[in-house]
Amino acid sequence: MIMTIRTLAAITLLGLPLALPAADNGFYLGGSIGQAGVSFEDSFDGDDIDFDADSTGYKLIAGWRFVDWLAVEVDWVDLGTADDKIFGEKVETSFDGVTGSVVGFLPVGPVDLMARAGVYAWDGNIEVGGLDLGDDGTDLTYGIGAQFRVWSLSVRAEYERFDISDADTVDLISVGVTWTFL
Repeated sequence: MIMTIRTLAAITLLGLPLALPAADNGFYLGGSIGQAGVSFEDSFDGDDIDFDADSTGYKLIAGWRFVDWLAVEVDWVDLGTADDKIFGEKVETSFDGVTGSVVGFLPVGPVDLMARAGVYAWDGNIEVGGLDLGDDGTDLTYGIGAQFRVWSLSVRAEYERFDISDADTVDLISVGVTWTFL
């Protein structure tokens, strides 16, 4: 009898994690924070320019998960202000804007593997010695990540790349949370 109770308890405990992670589909909100990076190389009057700087970036997330494997997201992404020295002069860059992405999920138990593709409508500034040069545009964005789900709460980690023209690399590595409203 004791062996049967232990066996039943073990089966119940092993089956519990399979019952917990059921994905909540629907509208979700959240936020992420992490490290943003900007780098570019160029030449000016025969001299090589190499800018490589990091800053704290964040995003505010709004999405709709239609089915377990597909969602659309609109995010406000602020890549912070990054600075580096070029020819002894401080150079600062900042980018922010809105992304619209399609997000694909591969549910594996309580974990979703994620991939995204979309567009980033951005505003950017480069400040050099008091001279402020602004630009804007719309470019591709894409990324990968994973999230752990328990009911309506998800904790996620992502790497995103923003293909901003005139920059070699603009990216964001972040961790965040989302909450799904049914």
